[in-house]
Order: sequence, then C-alpha cells, then structure tokens
Amino acid sequence: MKMIVCADKNWGIGKKNQLLVSIPSDMKFFRTTTTGHVVVMGRKTLESFPNGMPLPKRTNIVLTKNKDYNGHGAIVVGSKEELLEELSNYESDDIYIIGGESIYRMMLPYCDTAYVTRLDYAYDADTYFPDLDADDEWYLAVEGEEETYFDIEFYFNTYRRK
Repeated sequence: MKMIVCADKNWGIGKKNQLLVSIPSDMKFFRTTTTGHVVVMGRKTLESFPNGMPLPKRTNIVLTKNKDYNGHGAIVVGSKEELLEELSNYESDDIYIIGGESIYRMMLPYCDTAYVTRLDYAYDADTYFPDLDADDEWYLAVEGEEETYFDIEFYFNTYRRK
C-alpha cells in the first residue's frame, strides 16, 4: 500500500478540513498517480472534495463510524477491521491512502511507500502527517528537484519503508 500527501515543513497537511495550498502540478501528480486505483480516506476527506463526491475513475473507500453514511457511490466501511477486510479484495500495490490525519496514522504500518509533496514553508495547520524523517522505519528514497509555484517552493519526494 502507498500513501500520497502534500505536507509542509512541520508535516502539516490541512486546516479546517482544507488543504494548506493548492498547487496545480501537485493536483495533477495526485490525479495521474491515483486514477484507476483504490483510494482510502476518512469521511471528512470525502466531504472536502467538490460537492462531497467520490473521486472519478477510482475505487473510493471511506471509513466512518456513521453506519448510515451516504458515500455517494463510495464503498463505506465502519471500522479498521472492516477496512482491512475490504482492502484484501485488491492488490496492495493498487491502494493509496489519501487522508486525513487519523487515516494516515492508522494505515502507516501497512504502507511501504509514501509520495510526499513537501512544501518548503511552515503553514498554520491543524492536521498533520506522521513525521517520516523522524521515523526509523522510513527513509527518503527520492528527493525531487526544487519546483516553484508563485512563491511556494516544493519537492516531489518519495519515502520508503526500510
């Protein structure tokens, strides 16, 4: 399984259920990387999408405690156990964890790759991705070239489990 995220200098990923920034090349990378695959998210992440609708051309799986939740076509599961059972129906390499914070933390032990668009700035965030630089089980396998979007510097990095 893989994770895909955009994180700032402090591993911040969002504030008030919104991304910290919207960078077109990051959005394109996310779209091209996850299209045709399985994406796993929490309820709040789904609700942050346009009209709260699942992402097109992907199998969307949403984890929520609300048993009556309308996922608008997404597969809805109610527990970690249910999620892992559902994920056993797919090739591990086809699964991308896309957020939010609690889903990333819960699924980190099951993942072997993390695609991190790393922002060279510390934003005011209220949700965070696990600090892979401080985690002995992970290493920076690919450090991307510095890219810019207006005044935002960022890198497309890849982390792998040791």
